[in-house]
Amino acid sequence: MLQRLGLLGVLLLGLLAGQTRAIDVTGAWSVTISTTDGTITGKASLKQAGETVTGWVGPSENDPIPITGVLKGNKLTIKTSPQPGRTVAFDKCELIATGDKMAGAIGTDKGKIEFVRTKQ
Repeated sequence: MLQRLGLLGVLLLGLLAGQTRAIDVTGAWSVTISTTDGTITGKASLKQAGETVTGWVGPSENDPIPITGVLKGNKLTIKTSPQPGRTVAFDKCELIATGDKMAGAIGTDKGKIEFVRTKQ
């Protein structure tokens, strides 16, 4: 009986240790876009509700471009929605989130993008 309880305890502990914590991308981020033309820096603010991500990205809080996205596991796909007359560095990108950093590519050969969480 004690052996069965001990085995059950080891199995439960293994299950708990194997669970991964869900990633939450809510917060303020510094953004760096690197292309063959140079480097662009900016900011982003994201809010997450389930898999849905909304917010903005831009050169500053005073010049935001709305974004929408979907987070599945650790993969965040975001799409920009610039206002008429505005240009953006990317239309869509896919990022891999690892804690306080997210990195990915812009298009197939346009460059790289990195988000680093900042303190608010």
